[in-house]
Amino acid sequence: MDYDFVPISKRKPLRWPNGKRMAIMLTNNLEHWDKVRESPKPYYPGGPGIIGGDLPGNVYDNPNFTWREYGQRVGIWRIMDVFDAYGVPSTCTVNAKTCIERREIVDAALERGWELVAHNYVQSDLLTDFMFDEAKEREVIRETLRVYKDVVGKPAKGWLSSSLRSTLNTIDIIAEEGLIFITDLLNDDQPYLVKTKSGKPMVSIPYTSEVNDFTVFMRQGMDCDGAFKVFKEQFDWLYAESAKSGRFMNIGLHPHVIGQPFRIRALRDFLAYVKQFDDIWFATREEIAEWYLKNHQSHIG
Repeated sequence: MDYDFVPISKRKPLRWPNGKRMAIMLTNNLEHWDKVRESPKPYYPGGPGIIGGDLPGNVYDNPNFTWREYGQRVGIWRIMDVFDAYGVPSTCTVNAKTCIERREIVDAALERGWELVAHNYVQSDLLTDFMFDEAKEREVIRETLRVYKDVVGKPAKGWLSSSLRSTLNTIDIIAEEGLIFITDLLNDDQPYLVKTKSGKPMVSIPYTSEVNDFTVFMRQGMDCDGAFKVFKEQFDWLYAESAKSGRFMNIGLHPHVIGQPFRIRALRDFLAYVKQFDDIWFATREEIAEWYLKNHQSHIG
């Protein structure tokens, strides 16, 4: 993995299509966790639990499993109702096992025209387990992409690793598999090109671990008003900067977190706020990647 270091102060102005100032990506993470794993090593869930303490991977953790499953049974449907009410699309990430085990959720996202980004095979496995086994990492990625194509009906164009834990080989592998964007890198407010060994193009379109319901609710303990202030503050500052050069903003959402009744208002209030602006592009990552591949020379040449 390699990319040029070009600080934002050294780039030409980024001009989004159709006169839009700012792109917004509202990312619902559609994730699946196995009840148990074969290994007795501590189970890696990919985020904080509702009850602390690590259990061996081969021991069932009932409160944490069913808390996460709340997002699949209830939370995502509440989130979809809010998105539908404001006519705003989501760009979702989806595990292969979500496609297999929770097909109703995937179908509902597709019916709405929402983007689905490949998000590893299962949330509780990490590509970093294969840091020194490129062949095995490639096998996991290929199987994820195979399931994605079978269920979604078209090849995946982008990738987000579980917990963003990719290896130094991941970007090269997904480029060779025909993908055009990666969402693992957290280092920018604009897209940029990443170099690959094959020479195939790859666009970085970052996710976020800060403007994220896990961070604001679970790690920082904020309430709805506090979370809305974080979302709004991020938007307002980026929007002001976008007068000179386009920006994008992402919010990371998890149905078992923000899909709870006492948290969902933060999302509703934010959607109501940004819908007041007519120069916002509610973009998919694929749209951004395809546009940037054609226009990157006018930004970072």
